[in-house]
Amino acid sequence: MDAHSKILSREELRECVEIWRRAGEGITLANGAFDLLHVGHVRYLRGAKALGGRLVVAVNSDESVRALKGEGRPVTPAGERAEIVAALADVDAVVIFPELDVRAIIREIRPDVQAKGTDYTADSVPEREVVAEYGGRVAIVGDAKDHSTSEIISSRISRSQFSSQFKSRKS
Repeated sequence: MDAHSKILSREELRECVEIWRRAGEGITLANGAFDLLHVGHVRYLRGAKALGGRLVVAVNSDESVRALKGEGRPVTPAGERAEIVAALADVDAVVIFPELDVRAIIREIRPDVQAKGTDYTADSVPEREVVAEYGGRVAIVGDAKDHSTSEIISSRISRSQFSSQFKSRKS
């Protein structure tokens, strides 16, 4: 399956999840902005896939990333971020969502597991109550939160500014 065919509308996702469930497969949901995909994202998604079944990844829309991360974000448009995530072998489906969190998608597809990264604890996952309502579970996966798109952007901008200042002093 190519990356483009893994990117689904909400309705297509609901239909796909129904088919997978009828076939006896479990559903794991992971979500995030995935702006400038880095190794932390890959490890998070690999950990989510290791929970078993099909891995659905919900990618924040450009508007929701901007609301969550501020002006200047995202760096990469939602369609491209979704395509990059969909290209990963561990990912079975990708959906772009406009909300600030994934509660609506959780209610729509009722994943067996909601996978969150290590920047959360089981008690701090914002969607945990919605998952618990139908008997699903939350799992924390991935490596320690040593990677951050915001930090990558910040460090590159700082280096770039330092480099520019250094060059202008040499002139």
